[in-house]
Amino acid sequence: MAVNYAANASDVTAAAPTTRSARTISCPDVRSKLPTVPRQAEAEVERNLHLLDRQTAEAGRRLVDTEGQGGPDFVQNAILGPLADKRKATIDRISIAIGRSAAKPAGLDGLAVCNLGLAAPGTQPSGAGEASRRPGGSQGAGGGSGQQGSGSGAGQQGNDGPTAADFVDITKVAPNVRAVRRTAGASTGAFTSRCGTNERGQHNSDNDIVAPGVSNGAHHVHDYVGNKKVDFNSTNESLSAQRTTCTNGDQSAYYWPVLRDTSRRGPDGNALGGGAEGNRGAILVPSTVTITYQGSPTGKVVAMPRFLRIITGDAKAFTNGTKNANAHWSCTGFENKVQLTDKYPICPRGSKVVRSFAFQSCWDGSNTDSADHRSHVAFPDARGNCAEGFKAVPRLTMRLVYKTPAAPNFAVDGFQGQQHNAITDHNDFINVMSDRLMRQAVSCINSGRRCG
Repeated sequence: MAVNYAANASDVTAAAPTTRSARTISCPDVRSKLPTVPRQAEAEVERNLHLLDRQTAEAGRRLVDTEGQGGPDFVQNAILGPLADKRKATIDRISIAIGRSAAKPAGLDGLAVCNLGLAAPGTQPSGAGEASRRPGGSQGAGGGSGQQGSGSGAGQQGNDGPTAADFVDITKVAPNVRAVRRTAGASTGAFTSRCGTNERGQHNSDNDIVAPGVSNGAHHVHDYVGNKKVDFNSTNESLSAQRTTCTNGDQSAYYWPVLRDTSRRGPDGNALGGGAEGNRGAILVPSTVTITYQGSPTGKVVAMPRFLRIITGDAKAFTNGTKNANAHWSCTGFENKVQLTDKYPICPRGSKVVRSFAFQSCWDGSNTDSADHRSHVAFPDARGNCAEGFKAVPRLTMRLVYKTPAAPNFAVDGFQGQQHNAITDHNDFINVMSDRLMRQAVSCINSGRRCG
């Protein structure tokens, strides 16, 4: 399965996230009104679409914090007016970026004005971000899991899911795991980094890969292990200067959306990235986190370049469809038999919930990132071979084990409108291993040893 993670929505409707207010800020869809974006402008356009998302989310937060304040024109003058000004400036930058390489789009200024209340004609429903509006997007997989949650009660994130239909008894799922056969020249070793479980709680809602320089660029909270300071201000230089939680000196950044106990209130119930954006509940600390680099079933691997960035999975898979999804959910004792993609597992007594990730392991040989954060890496084919022009690098795998409350009282953090569906699970990685440590890992893997 090909994998990508479009980590940020870019133009959302921000809903007041607490019971104090049911009002929403509904903004017109910008992405769908754009012409084909020239490749030279893609990065700048995406960055500004993400900024639109941030502006709307911040306005939604202010709507909540100022509930009941001011006179009849307060919301227009203090929230909607300034938001329109910010959006106009951002939309102008998008037009200018496109105009450098193609015809400058006209008529976008009218998309700057947002409305208060129910979504007006031409706007999108609450939580439907730009990343969920791409042509060809679908409602995702999962049958009943594609419906809005109704009612209230344990396991619900307001009306944003998940519902009981999003959980399945793993003992009733037919085995679906098939292994790739190794050839005679396979690299059979493994290299492990022991980096802890984020027991000290390094959290933020940034994403330095997709939204560098943008605070709250992810709009959901991440767990971090490895590099001790990763946020929207991170650079290659700052990452290489930081200490690490990994015992072997691996400074790489490993991060993923937190899993929450939705039956308990968390400390970020009104914060951006947390409850203000639909991610409610107490954050669960994994019981174990296992980070392993493995070889190729068809040959030797070469070193990853330092600062290679890889995102696996699609945080918008519920609305984008399954093309780029890479979620794997299971239970201890069942991992070699059953892996779920669009459902959370109900594990038998004595078994724990497992989230696992297998990253792309074919690299284009030159780039550490790409405009869409996926073109520079790829998955091998069904036989384990990389496409022409790509090289096999150590395959990063991660395994997170949790002691969770009973279903349906747990959910992964995500974007509003994604229903906290299991299929949206994703993981992020920045390789900050020293060249020497990477050479050790490659040697270990290619020689069939187990090191770390």
